[in-house]
Amino acid sequence: MKVLANDGISQSGQQALEANGFKVLTTTVAQEQLINFINTEEISVLLVRSATTVRKDLIDGCPNLKIIGRGGVGMDNIDVDYARNKGKHVINTPAASSASVAELVFAHLFGAVRFLYDSNRNMPLDGDSQFGKLKKAYAKGHELRGKTLGIIGFGRIGNEVAKIALGVGMKVIVSDKYVNEASVQVEFYNGQFINVEIQSQSVESILKEADFVTLHVPAQKEYVIGEKEIAMMKNGAGIVNASRGGVVDEVALVQALNSGKLAFACLDTFENEPTPAVQVLMQPNVSLTPHIGAATLEAQDRIGEELAQQIVAILKASH
Repeated sequence: MKVLANDGISQSGQQALEANGFKVLTTTVAQEQLINFINTEEISVLLVRSATTVRKDLIDGCPNLKIIGRGGVGMDNIDVDYARNKGKHVINTPAASSASVAELVFAHLFGAVRFLYDSNRNMPLDGDSQFGKLKKAYAKGHELRGKTLGIIGFGRIGNEVAKIALGVGMKVIVSDKYVNEASVQVEFYNGQFINVEIQSQSVESILKEADFVTLHVPAQKEYVIGEKEIAMMKNGAGIVNASRGGVVDEVALVQALNSGKLAFACLDTFENEPTPAVQVLMQPNVSLTPHIGAATLEAQDRIGEELAQQIVAILKASH
């Protein structure tokens, strides 16, 4: 039985599949050639990340396809309900990359409060001739300890973000319409841990109270943070989006950064991927990464292994 990992798979995931008798193809097939390739090669399992889309035409055009797997959390690039109605199994790996995304959120936050996003742009250009000027420009940073982090969307990733924030010494407030209260287990290297109980509250109260707001929500039809929401935030607050492009109104965001209403924004996802708006990319108070939240070697190993386990379990159960 053949598996096509069209957007790649970790070595450990590939080995786990091969150990169970699967032939794994890691050829990257162009979207328009995918249906023909799947049928010609008699592919039973298609694995994708975010680059490949699996829409109705592909689902209808590949009747022998049994499983569609997404290496990651969101499945907005797959017509999930349609596929399942056609008898396909659709799987993902919601837990595998949570810690990686959470760490990236804090990489951005630590960098933002100390102006690293700007310092790393300017030091190579002017560090030798304007050292004193740059030192003065970046000398008014902040500590994260003691600040309030507002988390909008408190699923697996939001929970991981809360663990780091609590470990740093931040106050954590959360809003999630599906969660009333949660227990966050903050674990330490030696096996010790503490449990912290957190109550969900309204988005409006989060925006008004938080020094920094981070979003961890699925793709939305409407903005979660737009002009009205930004107006509710503290002057000089920061915002982080490592969830999905389109949950933050980037026009309103750039205006708020230009006016000084917001001190900074940290973006790993964008409205117009893979061609983000130039106004966003060039705004000097934006910390930027190219949608790499889940892209750690550890997360990719977990994703590959988790997909392999699910595929093996599904096909064993069907025989």
